[in-house]
Amino acid sequence: MRLISACLLGIRCAWSGDDKYKNERAVELAKVKTLIPICPEQLGGLPTPRAPQEIQGGMGEDVLDGKCKVVNKNGQDVTREFVRGAEETLNIAKQFKVKEFIAKSRSPSCGCDQIYDGSFSGRLIEGDGVTTTLLKRNGIRIISEEHL
Repeated sequence: MRLISACLLGIRCAWSGDDKYKNERAVELAKVKTLIPICPEQLGGLPTPRAPQEIQGGMGEDVLDGKCKVVNKNGQDVTREFVRGAEETLNIAKQFKVKEFIAKSRSPSCGCDQIYDGSFSGRLIEGDGVTTTLLKRNGIRIISEEHL
């Protein structure tokens, strides 16, 4: 059993509210493995659709450590919702004894290895999103959608 970013299965939970992040390899995997779709941003209380969000001044570990914020393109601080969503995702993982998470690349919550730099310019930096960081801290293996 694995957690998976729900948008990868075509669930319309991404910031834009569409299914453009659907990953055909993930859909095929769901036919043979038990996958639990989650959207940390929705679990944290954010609506769909919503303004794009990026971590400003750091990466997921810095958000969890209170050193930086997650801000949407309109300038609204959504850090609390991101942390709450990460915590709820971890609760689900613990309840189902999940040891792996298939993550949406470059997301400020689910991103693994690379995230956007916080300038809303499309520039990438090395780092993980908020939920990915919390799951890693709790021993859950992260698999990028790009490595399915």
